Amino acid sequence: MLECKNCGSFVTEAYARVFTPTGIERPRVCPDCPDMVRDGSDVREARATRS
Repeated sequence: MLECKNCGSFVTEAYARVFTPTGIERPRVCPDCPDMVRDGSDVREARATRS
C-alpha cells in the first residue's frame, strides 16, 4: 500500500504512477493534503484553505 509522504493518506498505484517522479517510492503530496499542493514539478504550501 502506498502512502503520501506529507499526510500519510493512502494513494492508489495509478495516482503514484502519474504524479510521482521516476525513482521516488512515495508521493510527496496527495489530493487529501490540506496544507500542500503540487505546483508543476515542485510542492508548495497551499495559498488558501482546501476543503
